[in-house]
Amino acid sequence: MKYNRTLLISACLLATGAGNAQTTQKFSATKANDYGLVYSLPVTVLDITIEAEHVVKEPGEFYLYAKKYLNVDNPITKKSESWSVKSVVVNARGVANNSERYLMQFKPGYTPYLIMDENNLPVAINTENVPVAEDPVIPVPVSAKPTPLQTPAANQVITAEMLQSQSVAKRAELAAQRIYELRQSRSDLITGQADQMPPDGKAMQIVIDEIAAQEAALTAMFVGTTQTETDVNTITYTPGDDVSRKVIARISAIGGIVDANDLSGDPITLSLRVTDRGRLPLNEKGQPKEFPKGGIAYCIPGSASLSISFRGDVMWEGSIDAAQYGIVFGLDPKPFNDRKDPSYLILNPVTGAIRELGSVAVVQP
Repeated sequence: MKYNRTLLISACLLATGAGNAQTTQKFSATKANDYGLVYSLPVTVLDITIEAEHVVKEPGEFYLYAKKYLNVDNPITKKSESWSVKSVVVNARGVANNSERYLMQFKPGYTPYLIMDENNLPVAINTENVPVAEDPVIPVPVSAKPTPLQTPAANQVITAEMLQSQSVAKRAELAAQRIYELRQSRSDLITGQADQMPPDGKAMQIVIDEIAAQEAALTAMFVGTTQTETDVNTITYTPGDDVSRKVIARISAIGGIVDANDLSGDPITLSLRVTDRGRLPLNEKGQPKEFPKGGIAYCIPGSASLSISFRGDVMWEGSIDAAQYGIVFGLDPKPFNDRKDPSYLILNPVTGAIRELGSVAVVQP
């Protein structure tokens, strides 16, 4: 039967902590709460995490001479900036459905108990051996790294002759000459032909790393630089009826991930189609079973296909199970109150569906 909020609060005040990595609480059916436990079934919501990539490209000072001196055919020739969707991650979770609140009423004698998660959703009855849900893998924002021209090595490679020259062509020639000198120095170190060899392997690595940094800075003057960073934003969406190309966010060329109503960006769209709705189990006559008197309510969920797209590309596609596409049914409460052979139940807090149903091993005195 459905119950009211007052008894729910009373039951929560009688809760005791249960040692579980899922941050759960244990509620016992005792005389203090008239042997009744109150709980809610879930609504399934989706956390849609969007990872956007920001790429900034800038030409080097000597890009016109990249082919001549370094044999590079495709240097960056103009500054550009772009945002795009790198990945989309969809994770389902359950939130309490206030319109689906129920009371489990037991008889005195045995003391059944209910395990609730941090969202006040039931995860188990008469057992604390609940599977620990793995934390979803969510991308994290990544800041742009300095380009080779933003490192200390970039200042070290500028020679006095390069500074004094007023000709871009001459500076490019001097820069290319320095690149080849650095490459020769590295080769001499590796082959042991350098006039002054580093005293040990650690010193050798320091020198080689410095040569590489200087060469990278000089090369960037010809080929240009590319900086990449990522931004991450999570949108919570509650699946409902079929939808086609619902805009859930946008990607702006300047601001990255922006609100769905910001028309400055290209849309990230969601399409959803309900593929199955929960059905009542049938009896031996092929007729739908009736909800048992005082039954322990659970959900027989339905499912939907979901896809998320950006600029014509599908970034995420899959099937989701959701409580709101299902139907509520119940289990006979008597076995859960059996002193000699009590039953246990493990529920899925995302969909309210039965994960496992069995008997608790009781050692009789």
